[in-house]
Order: sequence, then structure tokens, then C-alpha cells
Amino acid sequence: MLDIDVTSAEWMAADIMADVLDPPPPVNYLAWAEQNIVFSRRESPLPGPYSAERFSYFNEILQALSPDDPCRVVTLSKSAQLGGTVLANIFTGGSMDMDPGDFLYVHPTEENARRWSKMKLAPMLKGTSSLRRIFPMKARDGQDSVFYKERRDGRGAIQISGANSPASLSQVSMSRQVQDDLAKWDMNSAGDPETQADSRSQGYEFAKIFKISTPMVVPGCRITKNFEAGSQEFLYLPCPHDECAHMQTLDWENFLGSLDEDHAEQAHFTCEACGAVIEEHHRAKMLRGAEWRAMNPKMKRVHRSFYIWSAYSLLQSFERIARSWLDAKGDPPREQTFWNDVVGRAYRILGEAPPWEEIRDRASESDYPRGTIPAGFPLLTCGVDCQGDRVEWQVVAWGTKRRRAVVEYGVFNGHISEEQCQLKLNALLKQGFRNAYGRKIEIDALAIDGNAYTEDVWDWARKHPASRVIMVRGVHPDTAPLLQQVKRERNRRGKLLRYSKRFFNFASSVLKMGLYRNMRKTDPEERGYIALPKGLEDEYFRQLTAESRKAQKAKSGFTRYLWVKDPNQANEGLDTHLQAEAAGIRLGIRALQDVEWDQLMAERECPPEAVQGDFEDLLMPGAIAPVDDPQPAPAPDAPAPVPSARSKWKRRTQ
Repeated sequence: MLDIDVTSAEWMAADIMADVLDPPPPVNYLAWAEQNIVFSRRESPLPGPYSAERFSYFNEILQALSPDDPCRVVTLSKSAQLGGTVLANIFTGGSMDMDPGDFLYVHPTEENARRWSKMKLAPMLKGTSSLRRIFPMKARDGQDSVFYKERRDGRGAIQISGANSPASLSQVSMSRQVQDDLAKWDMNSAGDPETQADSRSQGYEFAKIFKISTPMVVPGCRITKNFEAGSQEFLYLPCPHDECAHMQTLDWENFLGSLDEDHAEQAHFTCEACGAVIEEHHRAKMLRGAEWRAMNPKMKRVHRSFYIWSAYSLLQSFERIARSWLDAKGDPPREQTFWNDVVGRAYRILGEAPPWEEIRDRASESDYPRGTIPAGFPLLTCGVDCQGDRVEWQVVAWGTKRRRAVVEYGVFNGHISEEQCQLKLNALLKQGFRNAYGRKIEIDALAIDGNAYTEDVWDWARKHPASRVIMVRGVHPDTAPLLQQVKRERNRRGKLLRYSKRFFNFASSVLKMGLYRNMRKTDPEERGYIALPKGLEDEYFRQLTAESRKAQKAKSGFTRYLWVKDPNQANEGLDTHLQAEAAGIRLGIRALQDVEWDQLMAERECPPEAVQGDFEDLLMPGAIAPVDDPQPAPAPDAPAPVPSARSKWKRRTQ
């Protein structure tokens, strides 16, 4: 007879209870990353497994994200391309593997969310063995889609949302979440998306919310506000010189103070204790002794906030940081990009224009009258604003180093739809303005406001080459591109609108920031300087300075910062100036090299009898350049000629 051992019911119950009551292994995101994250050559200039030594400055942040740290919120304010997405992916993937539950990942827009899901999340789920086992990656029973990824066993899921969609931020409860690119979040139709996202974790006592972003502008930057509300932790490194070893941060101001603009390759920091030079080759040694120190330690239990910038990253050289600054210096939009992406700080804007009387008084001392072009500004653009009973316009000349000169401001009575008004605009394009050498220069590019009376504006604009006349409208977000063609617009019947090919959005808020900062410059040779002519009326200067950036509190309680017009003051002088700048951006003024500016001035800033021919339409992208006019034979001892600006531009735009 066969003996069979039968387990007792009591033993089985005890075994199961022991398994249930056995505490799970600790959630160690750093160990998980080293075991699971492998960078390909496509993903990183440093391919291979994730290295705690190589990214040592992230170790403390990963520890703060673990359940062992009591803080509820972790904020990272950082430079661009520093590895923040890698951190967020480790937090996401590690959570779903080691401590599964419902996870919310929020991007600024649904389009950003879609792109991240396809280009970042899906490859991670497929390429990481521990995640591949638990995620089906098949569109079956709703378990896998672009915006929703559910574990096979149903123990957790990742919901991917856009901050611009209030519906995706409602009716869900999440124990963990990432708020990515937080500084780029804008208000949605239901109010403040950050408040909406935070509320999704309200029901969990031990929730973790990871807020991460490159800063934008202050006042009003979300990530900066969160950093200042938290523990404010900075990374301290020891001086690499053994006799010193003083702990200090790598500060931008220290770097800038040591920068020799003629020798960017020698860029370095200086030890604040011993005064010794800290060079790039010292960085790896210094990082081995790094430690995070909190400026607001009382918040560490609730909200840990960290700041790190490019100088700490092995992926960024000191020389490249220096050259990035030298390229951006003096150009406010580029300075903002540098300040955000490289230094990792919010750009502090000037919310107020200089007093209009100050600008008027400077213009009264100008050395050129209105209606003329001063020397050094060979390109000409015009901005046009359409009102119900008039059309206002402004002509601006452009030169090297982002400098500009206001030439003329005028008003044509009548509506843009009226033939007489259109004829006046046609004449404006043809009349030309005399420069300091007596030569007449016609307007190279004109941008007309197409936001109002769009069909009437198109009726006039279509009669002129798209290389010379474009339609524009200002858009307000601080994150908007300087100039971008509108999406292919259609009417209510679905028919593609013809004017959409030459219709552009321009970043009005960004251009206002730059304009008001540059208007304070008084050195004519300074990058971004704005020259003003004699003879303009006081009303022009009032209009040019009519707006200021002010705080406005929404019903949700969140404060937004918007440009607001003085209710008692018209602002067409400001609008037309920005439209003229938009025309200049389309013309290519921001891309011209010094040698091309020199060639333009050589061709245009000369007496009329020596003129080699006009080429106004040649500077627009896509324009077709005619054959250059014959040039006189050079003298035997003359230097080699600079390539013609027209032929160079033709090669660039083909």
C-alpha cells in the first residue's frame, strides 16, 4: 500500500500567513537602476549600464523618492539634457516593478505625453527584462494603449496624461506621480493643472510626487516656486587641491567672474577659500566627495527640493558652457534660453518698460531724423496693425549684433478692405527710405497682423510675394517659438485656408521681454541696442511702453503673470514694432554671420551711382536669386573679394 504524506491544514495556513506577513524587500531605486537600466549609443554618449558613480549626484534624489524617506514631494530644478528624464523613468519603472500601484505621469500637453509614451516609455518596457515580464505590450482588453499601461496581474498601471486636458486629471487616485516639464504647464479649461494633479494623490498618506523641470521665467515659474518651497538642496564639492578641500558649490557667478571672453577654452572656476583654479579635469575627483546640503532643512521631512546645473555633468564641458554664454550674451531671447537650459535657473524678466519720457529724451539727442536709416543698419522690415478705421505701421532697420533702429511710424486712415488703404500699403512697399549714403532702400519684409479681419488682410497680402509679405499673430505663452508657421488651418467646411502657408505665430511675450530689456541699453555698440530717431511724437513713445507684466489670480487660486495694457493708452506702437521684428526673424536677421552683414553693408551703404543692384527678395527663405550684376575687375593689389551675400543666401536657402 502506497504511503502519501498529506500536509496539514494548520501548516498550510501558517505558511501562507508567513508569506503574506513577510515584509517586501526595500524599494531601492538606485540598485534597480544599476541592475536594469542600460543606455544604448543612440540614447547616450556614455553607453552601458547605469553607473551610480557616473551619476553620483542623482543618488540622493533616488533615495528621497524611496518609501524610506518621509518626504511626500520631491522637486528637481535643473538644466536641460542633464538626465532628468532618466531619473523619472527609473522612478516609474522601479515603482511598477518593486512596489506596484497606480502611477500618474503628466506632461505639459497630450502631444508631449504621446511622444514620451512612444519614444521613451515603450522602449523602456520592451528593453528592460524585469518590466517586459510584467507588461503585456499588446493592445488587448484595454491593458495597453498610448496613454495607459497596465501590469499583466492587474496590480498596477501607468496613466499618461497632458496637463492641458482636465479630463485626464480627474476621477483617478494615484499613489505615485511624475509632473514632468512643470514650468511649461499652462492653465487648462478647469483651472490650475498642478493643483488638479496634486489632488490625485490626496487619498494616499504616503504618496510620492516627483516634480521635475527646467525653469522658465520669474515671476511665475512653477518649478522655481516649488524649489523655494522645499528644502533647497545644493550640491557641494570639495576643492580638488588636497591642501584645501573646502566644500563649495559650482556657482555660475564664480564661473562668469573667471571667464576670459577671448579664451573660452580656459574657462574655469576659482576656489572661494584658497583662490586656486578649478578646471574641468578636476570635476570627476570632486564629484566623488560630493554631498547635498539643504538651505531650508526644516522642510526635508515634507518636501525635498534639489537644484543642479550643467557644470556638474560629465556630459558638458566648461568650454562649451562658456561659448554658449558668449553666443547668447546681449540677445534677451537667447540669454533666456541659456539661463534656462544651461544654468538651470529661471530668467528674471523686466516686467516694466523704461519710462516713456526717458526713451523720448534719448531720441531727441539722436543723430538721425525720422524717415531715414542710420549707418550700419542695411536691412529693413515693417510691421502693420489693422484697426477698424485705420492701419498703423512701423519701419525698423536691422544691423549686426542684434541691433535695430526705428525708422518711421505712420497711420493710414481707412479699413484694410478698402482699395485706397491697400494702395497706400502698396506704395509703402515701393517708396523706399534713404540711408546715410543717400541710397533708397525698400522694405525687405513686411509682417501684417492677420488675427483680425483675416480674410481682408489675406486679400491684400496675396497680391505680394510670400517672400516679402507674411501674415502674423502674437501668441502669449513664454514657451512659444519665436516664429512658427501656423498649422494648416481649415474653415468650418473642412476646406484648407489658402493663407495658412504664409501665416505665422510669433512669441509676443518673449519679444516684449527682449524689447524692454534692450530699450534700457545706452551704448550704441552694445549687443541688442535700439536706436531711435528725432522727430517722433510723444504718443509713439507712450504706445511703445504701454504694457507691463502683472500678476492675475485665477478662480482656482493660482497666480498667472500676463502682459497687460494700460487701459487708458493705445499700444499700436508696441504691436507694430513686434510685428516688424517678426518680419526680421522670418527674413533671417538672427542667422546672418558677420561676414554676411559686412557684405550687405558694402552693397547697400554706398553712393547710389556705385550700387550693384537691389536684392530685397533674395533674403527670404526659399527666394530665388538672380545672377549677380557684373563686378568691376579688382585692382592687382586688392584683397580677395568676400563671397556675394546674395549667392551665399541662395545656397543657404535652397
